[in-house]
Amino acid sequence: MAMAESEAMCPERLVMEHVTSRWGTLALIALLDRPHRFSELRREIGRVSEKMLAQTLRTLERDGLVHRDARPVIPPRVDYSLTDLGREAAEQVRDLARWTERRLAAVERAREAYDATRP
Repeated sequence: MAMAESEAMCPERLVMEHVTSRWGTLALIALLDRPHRFSELRREIGRVSEKMLAQTLRTLERDGLVHRDARPVIPPRVDYSLTDLGREAAEQVRDLARWTERRLAAVERAREAYDATRP
């Protein structure tokens, strides 16, 4: 099935993949605090390649979640910020991240119990 066909069949799934992807989640949460330049955002997220972050930001911009403000100065300056839609999504993702932090011990206990019953 071609990519365009899968997008047309389930566009909600595609947006959810963008928002909940590893780098999408981290970028959205980082941008909740304030706008960031590309290099600032990359440092804050950590361990993301320049190419992957650029691709993630382009995708989030296309989805209407991130605003890219390129200023014609020397050296060029590009700031990224959340749109209203992006802020709404980022708050939801942040809540899920907080839940994960709070409940990690319970998840680890469940994993241990599961693993103990397996050969």
